[in-house]
Amino acid sequence: MNNNQNKTASGTDINHVKKQNAASAQGQQYQTEFASETNAQQVRQQNAASARNKAGSAQNAAMNPNQRFAEEFAAETDVQQVRQQNAQSEARKKNSSTNQ
Repeated sequence: MNNNQNKTASGTDINHVKKQNAASAQGQQYQTEFASETNAQQVRQQNAASARNKAGSAQNAAMNPNQRFAEEFAAETDVQQVRQQNAQSEARKKNSSTNQ
C-alpha cells in the first residue's frame, strides 16, 4: 500500500518527478548564473566577426593562387617607394644609353 501513496492516479512516481524537478532547478540556476556573466553584445560582435572571417576564407579559397599572391603583395608594397625605384631605373637606362 505504501507504494501506491508515492504514485499518482496515472501511475507516475512522485519521488522520481521531485528528483527530476530538483535537478532541473539546479540546471536553471547554472544557466541564469552563466547568462549574468555573459556580455551578449560582445558575443554578437564576436559571432559577426567570425562569420565575416568565414566568408573571407571561402572567398580566398575560391581565388586562384596568383590572385592571392597579388593581394598579399599589394598589401605589403609601398607604392611611393616602387615609383621612386622605377624612376631611378629609367634614369639609369637613359644615362647608360646616352653614354654608349
